[in-house]
Amino acid sequence: MDDQNKNLILATALSFLVILVWFLVFPPEEPVTDPNAPGQVSQTQTAPSVAVAPPAVVAPATPGAAPQAQADTAPAEVSTQAPRVVIDTPRVSGSISLQGGRIDDLSLKDYNETLDDNSPIVRLLSPVGQPNSYYALHGWAPAGDLTFDDVPNANTLWTLDSGTELTPDSPITLRWDNGNGLVFRRTISVDADYMFEIAQNVENTSDVTQRMQPYGIIARHGRPDTINFFVLHEGVVAMADGELIEADYGDMTDFDFVQAEGARTEVTQITENGWIGFTDKNWMTTLVPTPGQAFTSVSKYVDAADIYQTEIRLPTVEIAAGTSTGVSTRLFAGAKEWEAIRSYEQDLGIEGFIDSIDWGWFYFLTKPIFWVLHELNLLIGNMGVAIIALTLLIKAVLFPLAYKSYVSMARMKELQPEMEKIKERVGDDRQKMQMAMMELYKKEKVNPAAGCLPILLQIPIFFSLYKVIFVTIELRHAPFFGPFQDLSAPDPTSIFNLFGLFGWGAPEPGSIMALIFIGILPLLLGISMWLQQKLNPAPTDPTQAMIFAWLPWVFMFMLGTFASGLIVYWIANNVITFSQQYLIMRSHGYKPDVFGNIKAGFNKAKSTDSK
Repeated sequence: MDDQNKNLILATALSFLVILVWFLVFPPEEPVTDPNAPGQVSQTQTAPSVAVAPPAVVAPATPGAAPQAQADTAPAEVSTQAPRVVIDTPRVSGSISLQGGRIDDLSLKDYNETLDDNSPIVRLLSPVGQPNSYYALHGWAPAGDLTFDDVPNANTLWTLDSGTELTPDSPITLRWDNGNGLVFRRTISVDADYMFEIAQNVENTSDVTQRMQPYGIIARHGRPDTINFFVLHEGVVAMADGELIEADYGDMTDFDFVQAEGARTEVTQITENGWIGFTDKNWMTTLVPTPGQAFTSVSKYVDAADIYQTEIRLPTVEIAAGTSTGVSTRLFAGAKEWEAIRSYEQDLGIEGFIDSIDWGWFYFLTKPIFWVLHELNLLIGNMGVAIIALTLLIKAVLFPLAYKSYVSMARMKELQPEMEKIKERVGDDRQKMQMAMMELYKKEKVNPAAGCLPILLQIPIFFSLYKVIFVTIELRHAPFFGPFQDLSAPDPTSIFNLFGLFGWGAPEPGSIMALIFIGILPLLLGISMWLQQKLNPAPTDPTQAMIFAWLPWVFMFMLGTFASGLIVYWIANNVITFSQQYLIMRSHGYKPDVFGNIKAGFNKAKSTDSK
C-alpha cells in the first residue's frame, strides 16, 4: 500500500471518528419533549399553601450600599388566600401574586410543549413551592435609618390600588403603606408581546428625609433542566456597557463566596447601558434598567437554598419629607423571537439586546444567514422551502469559486494520461515524480488545490446554518410537509415501520435502533451523495474505490439524527452541486456517464463477490 492510500485511509478514519465523537458526546435533542418547558402545569394554578420563602433583601452593611439578596433559611407560610391579579395579553397569560407583588405565573400562548394536539402551552414562570419555581421580584432595600419593617419584602401583602387585570390596555397599580409615613406604589404595565414595565414610587409623608435603594431580582429555585449541548449557551446572559457576559449554571456554583452577600456572587458595575437575566434555548427572562442608567449587575448562587439569581441594583435615592420619587425598569419574559427582540433593541434603545440570542463564534455568518432565512420564510410561508431557497442563494454566491474548482478538476482529468506517463517514467522515485508533477501543473496552469477552496468555505457555512437551525426559536416546530412538522428535530420517519405504512411506531429517538433504522431524509442524503460520486468513474486503485464507495452510506447513518432542516439543506446542496458539476463538465467537452458509472460499480461488486 503506497503512502497516498495510507493518508487517504487515515483522513477518512479521522473524519469518521470526529463525527462519531460528536454523535456520542453531544447527541442531538430529541423531538418528543421540550427541555425548555419549565413543567407541565396548568396555567390557572394558584399559589401553593406551603413554600420556601423567596429571596429576601437584607439590610446593607453600609448606608446607601447595594442591597444584599439572600434566601431565608426557614420556610415561610404562603397564604392560600393571597389574592392574584390576572395577566391576559394576546401572547401571554398568568397572574401576579399580591404577596410580594411577584410576577411568578406566566405561560406563552403561542407555544406548546410538544406537537401533540393536547399538549399544554409552555409555562415560563412558576410560583414558589411549585416545580421549577421561577419568578421576578422588585422592591426597595432599606438604607439610612430604615429597617426591614419599613420597606416591602418578598412576603408583603400588597393591595390592588387601581385596575382589575393586567392587559396591554390596562395597567395595574399595587399599594402598601408601612404605617410610618412611607407609602409605596408599584405600577405594572405590559405590551402586546413580552415586555413588562415596573414603575416603583415612594411617597414620604413623614417629617424626615429617607434613603433606600431600588432593585429587581429574577430567581430560579434549583438547577433547571438544560439541553447541555456545547453549541448552545444556557444560564446567565448580560450586557455590560457593550460587552456580552455569559455564565452557565455550573459557572455560577464556582463563583467566589462573598460573606456579605451570603452567596457565591459576581458583581459588575454598569456605567451607562446594560441588562441581565437567564436564557434557555428558546425562552428568556431579563431585567432591563432604563437605557443610560448606571446600576450594579449581580449574578449569584445561594448555596444554602439552591437558588440561582440575577439582580439589578439601582443607585440609592433620597426622598425628602413631603415629597415622592420613583424609578422605572423593564422585565422581558417570553420567547426569544428575533423580530420582537430586535424591535425592543431599536425602539426602546436596549443596547445589544439582539445578542441575547446565541449567535456563536461565527456571528458574522449566523446573523445574516438567519436574516435571509427569516425573510425567505416570510415570503414563501414554508420554512423547509425557505431552507432550499437559502441553499440556492448560498450556492449562487459561491458559484464563481465553485466554477474555478470544477474547471480545475476537469483539467486534472485531462492531465491524467500525462500523469500516468510520469509515473511509468520515474518509477518509485517519489521526489522525481513530485517535481515532474509540479512542472506539469505549472506548464498547464493547473492548481491541484483549487478544488479544496469551496469545500473549506462550506465548513463554516454549514456550522453556522446548523447553529441557526438548532438555536433560533423560529425553527422550533416549523413544518415542512407531511410527517416533517419540526425542522429543528431529527427525521421522525423510519425504515423500521416503512416510513409510517405499518401500524407500529418508530424506534425511540436517540436509541441505537433509531440510528440504524433511519428516516426518509437521511436516506435521500445518502443517495444524493452517492449520485454525486457517480459523475466520475471510480478510482482505479481498489483501496480508494472501496473507501469512496462506503463514504455516502457511512455519512448517511452518522448524520441521520441531525435536525431535519440541516438534512434538507445538505440534500439541496448535493443536488445543486451535482447539477453544477454536470453542466460545467458538459461545457468543457466531457459528458459524465452517470448510469454507466453506476452500472460499472455494480458489475465490479458482482465480480468481487464471485471471487
